[in-house]
Amino acid sequence: MYANEATNRGPLAQAPRPAFEARDDIGIEELREHVRVGRRKVAAGQHVYRAGQPFHALFLVNFGCLKTSELADDGREQVTGFRMRGDLLGVESIGLARYACDVVALEDSEVWELPYPPMLTACLRVPALQARLTESLAAEIRRDRQWMLTLGTLGAESRVAAFLLDLADRHARIGLDPNRFVLRMCRIDMANYLALKHETVSRVLSHLADRGFIDVRRRDVTILDADALARAASDQAAVH
Repeated sequence: MYANEATNRGPLAQAPRPAFEARDDIGIEELREHVRVGRRKVAAGQHVYRAGQPFHALFLVNFGCLKTSELADDGREQVTGFRMRGDLLGVESIGLARYACDVVALEDSEVWELPYPPMLTACLRVPALQARLTESLAAEIRRDRQWMLTLGTLGAESRVAAFLLDLADRHARIGLDPNRFVLRMCRIDMANYLALKHETVSRVLSHLADRGFIDVRRRDVTILDADALARAASDQAAVH
């Protein structure tokens, strides 16, 4: 998905850079020379793929926001991530016969389909491509590990603050305003991802706004004091 590095804006590793960019050693245009890339529109609410479908391709997000989720043993949905431009979808299913999770668009989006067998062949021919994919896989592992640590050690306010800072960093990485963005996910999905009740998420957002750290108007978020938000993200208070 990305390449990670440390940050001083909270407990999370800084949002890694998108998987393929024009400035990379190998970008999407060079990738097209080796792999037949299929462009696919995904309307809000539609799936890119579902868990259990045969694994055949990776998908690169060109624009939009998508949610990844799995079913827990008791049948409940567990949100595992929110993907934006430059993210690779499907890396969690490499080595499996079938996709391991669901991916659904939270808004009208576009993904580029990268057939997996040709990708493997291209990696043998283009070392830079192989290195880039390996970097993306490693970043995915680091990111998941960091979130597990975050969810296991931080309180509710810190989790929400860290989540907002992570979104800010990710927006900055793709050339968007890091201090003003739209939450494409609903409060319930956000709470699910952060292992909190949605009422708690709403209360924390209001509390952060009351303290002057952010401004929230429905799903529109403006970060007013990033340093204060980072301090809130580092506070290991108990979940409430």
